Amino acid sequence: KNNVKAMEKELVTCSLQGEEKAVLKRHQIFQIPGGKALETKVIVVLGKAGMGKSILVQKICQDWSNGEFSQFEFVFWFDCKQLSLPEKEYSLKDLLLEFFVKPQEGSKEIFEYILQNPARVLLVFDGFEGLHDHENFPRCSASQPEKDMYSIKELLSGLIQRKILSGCTLLLTARPKEKVYQYLSKVNKIIEIVGFSPQQRELYITKYFEGLPCCANSLKLIKECEYLFSHCYSPAICRFVCFLCETVLEMGDKSLPSTLTAVFLKFVQQKVILMQTAVTAMQNQESLAMLAHIAWYLGEKHQSAMKSDLPSKEVKEFALKYGFFLPFAFPRHSDSGKEEFGSTFSDFVIQNFLSALHLMLAEEIKDKSLTKYLSFPSKKKKPYNWLDLVPRFLAGLLFLQDDPSFCSLSNKDGKQSTKKQKALLKYIRRLKINELCPERLLQLLHCIYETQSNYLLEHVALKLKSDLSFLGIVLTPPDVHVLLSILKMSRKEFFLDLRNSIIDMQGLKNLVGLKNVASFRASLGDTVRLWKSLEQKKDYQLLRASTEKFVLDPFKARTMKDISDLSDLVDMQKMIKCVQDASGCSSYEIPAIKNLRKLEFALGPICGLQGFLKLVEILPAFPSLQHLDLDALSENDIGDEGAKSLSKVFPTLTSLETLNLSQNKITDVGAEKLATALPSLSSLKTLSLYNNSICDFGAENLAKVLPVMTSLRVLDVQYNKITGVGAQQLTDSLQKCPHIKNLVMWNPTIPYGVLEHLQQLDSRISL
Repeated sequence: KNNVKAMEKELVTCSLQGEEKAVLKRHQIFQIPGGKALETKVIVVLGKAGMGKSILVQKICQDWSNGEFSQFEFVFWFDCKQLSLPEKEYSLKDLLLEFFVKPQEGSKEIFEYILQNPARVLLVFDGFEGLHDHENFPRCSASQPEKDMYSIKELLSGLIQRKILSGCTLLLTARPKEKVYQYLSKVNKIIEIVGFSPQQRELYITKYFEGLPCCANSLKLIKECEYLFSHCYSPAICRFVCFLCETVLEMGDKSLPSTLTAVFLKFVQQKVILMQTAVTAMQNQESLAMLAHIAWYLGEKHQSAMKSDLPSKEVKEFALKYGFFLPFAFPRHSDSGKEEFGSTFSDFVIQNFLSALHLMLAEEIKDKSLTKYLSFPSKKKKPYNWLDLVPRFLAGLLFLQDDPSFCSLSNKDGKQSTKKQKALLKYIRRLKINELCPERLLQLLHCIYETQSNYLLEHVALKLKSDLSFLGIVLTPPDVHVLLSILKMSRKEFFLDLRNSIIDMQGLKNLVGLKNVASFRASLGDTVRLWKSLEQKKDYQLLRASTEKFVLDPFKARTMKDISDLSDLVDMQKMIKCVQDASGCSSYEIPAIKNLRKLEFALGPICGLQGFLKLVEILPAFPSLQHLDLDALSENDIGDEGAKSLSKVFPTLTSLETLNLSQNKITDVGAEKLATALPSLSSLKTLSLYNNSICDFGAENLAKVLPVMTSLRVLDVQYNKITGVGAQQLTDSLQKCPHIKNLVMWNPTIPYGVLEHLQQLDSRISL
């Protein structure tokens, strides 16, 4: 079973600038294109708790020991939650050759070699958020950084600031919180572990039960509980679900709990109650309550480990016996040689559950103050606690207080719990659900789902606003499940914005297939992949329905992948013949293609021309295109070649009203090509050539065609290289163009007196 943990999970590369995402393999993690040889490389691996970040770095270490990653001669791995506890000072030598592993001989020579060859060193800091209060990292200002003594945070700060062991490679793992990399001067690569795919979930479960008597029924039983199966995208929770399924099947039961709270309640009950006697029952309840208090106490300090021992011998034996806590030893300090010990929660989810149990049982936490521990107070406030699963477990426990499993864990009076349940109900009723930001809304939906209260589920479904945006929010399989469940209960029609949500194909299919989802936006690549899948499965009914619901307008292309996806969408129009045949319609078009009115192009100077030439090839496919905007802050630099290519398709752009070619390094050559074809844009009202390199020859060519461009109302040629000669030609042409309302042509090369004189001749000229 332990080997199952090392299964491959998808890694997704991300970027702070929002660049395209791609799946990568383990051996690609350290591939950094264009990295300087002597520069420290910083790689951040993000992932929610339980996603397998620690397993990943352990597998990297194992691969290295087997001969892979040969670029590194030394690999050092550190657990940050253990690093942060000893309040001592260390030198770099202590950190590498005492804290991690102590060579039997030659420490001095090894350390000198490391200093001289930093590029051959990989330092892995696992669980970076374990260095609590890391937002206030000290600056490293050492004169001899390799010899001086520092706290752990100062040492790590020096490594990140490239003042210590400059040229090494740093691999940091952390939960996906924005502040993790805010203080890093430069991140070379950001990777996010997104968990198991549905196929990987099935494989994990199958391997877990391999060789067990209940192997045949286990996968079927878990998949029947769709909510729990969705949670199995998290390797840690998948393991808990498998354990519980194994127990249930051994007891002869045929169903699993319906919520995550019930799963962990059953898990704890199976761990503790089945092994206790009547004599130890009371003692176990007290030990569990104390352990729950410790879980909450550490969680408030953003910790899962503690240096000091547990409060009593009984609590320590209880925690270790049932696997709630794990002991660990701190490495000996080079000076004292004394070994110290600490304890850590065996699993982050268990710490969350026990923390919620504490809030439920603690008499000092009154019912009126309970709501502050939930994570959806308002748009601006941050979540109250570092333990992000606590609100879900707390809501679930409040509605499971009469469950036999819960009663067996507590000897508390149920009156207090009932008051807390009523406080939650009152709070939800007063909550302005339609004003919650997407993250808070999802947390609320999870909490309500965990209660399994029909009243609350119907209440939230009624209060949801019809326009739901999850733009840029990672939608996990459990997120999709609870959202789907609530939407099914509502009578409203919804518009969903799912762009950049990294939603899986099955989740996207389920959401867009809902009858009351009237329209949706999603990442173009995800949508096209869904349609191709539906076509292959001959599900023409859903294919037709989803194409009619999909909204593309307005569309902004930021990457080459966006252009490629747009091209794939146009190709889908050819494939859509299968829909025509199935529906009996002879002229069906994908509405998103037919109705695209505004298209923005912002690929920047590196890929601008390449991407634009590819875009031009498919522009004729959009018959309703009214606004084509190539004015980007980063400048696309399509130049004369791009202008020439665009001019060739002008006759097909019969609906185009606004053409913005500003800041694209177009010269007289490009202006001439444009001018020749511009009269074919029969609907054009606004043309902007602002901040290009057009001179008098280009202005002359534009002047010649203005009288025949009868739909044109505004022409902007300011900040080019037009002189008084070109300005005069444009002014003369303007006299023949009563339809033009505004000519903007201030240029630094036009004498101010000349431009002022021309404006006096025609007031439509703007300075």
